Amino acid sequence: MKTITIEGHLRTENGKKAARQLRSQENVLGVIYGGAQEINFYAPAKAFKSLVYTSEFMLAQVTVEGKTYKCILKDLQFDKVTDTLLHVDLLELVDNKKVVATLPLKMIGTSAGVKAGGKLIVKMKTLKVKALPKDLREFIECDITNLELNGNIRVQDVKAPNMEIMNPPRIPVASVVLTRLLKQEESAAPAAGAAAPATAPAAGAAAPAAAKAAPKK
Repeated sequence: MKTITIEGHLRTENGKKAARQLRSQENVLGVIYGGAQEINFYAPAKAFKSLVYTSEFMLAQVTVEGKTYKCILKDLQFDKVTDTLLHVDLLELVDNKKVVATLPLKMIGTSAGVKAGGKLIVKMKTLKVKALPKDLREFIECDITNLELNGNIRVQDVKAPNMEIMNPPRIPVASVVLTRLLKQEESAAPAAGAAAPATAPAAGAAAPAAAKAAPKK
């Protein structure tokens, strides 16, 4: 699993004045919780970019005062005006303690419905899971090979070994819908089928009419 390293510094002063001073020096404040003790620290803002500005799930290895903590990102706080990152909450991973994490969903395979001309609609891009740290992964695979036209894959259909999926089971994850072109083709087919029988009697009726019109010898 992808891991980024962050060199942090222990915060020795609390309060708004101290926080403003650190942020004015382009630092981001953070807290590590979930382990034996809560760690308040700060680090350069650029150290968090790979962790914060991505859709990928990754680990953060944070070193503070010579001690290293393996963490996952839990929460962020941005400035409401400038959108500058102000604060991060990190959850320390403890080997025998389950954690709740949000993992990306990766669709694999080509849907049968797409092969038939439908369009794949992805309705969920992540799932919330509960698992031991050793069972966390970069993404959860969702096989869409057997997904038919007008069909759905729901949360309950996703396989995630050694993980408890926290989302409601009936929520659709992906579906295949009819495209406009396919709808037009399907609606045109019955119309063409109905038109064919109507022309047959007309052709049959033409023969007697021709016979009646023919002069007697």
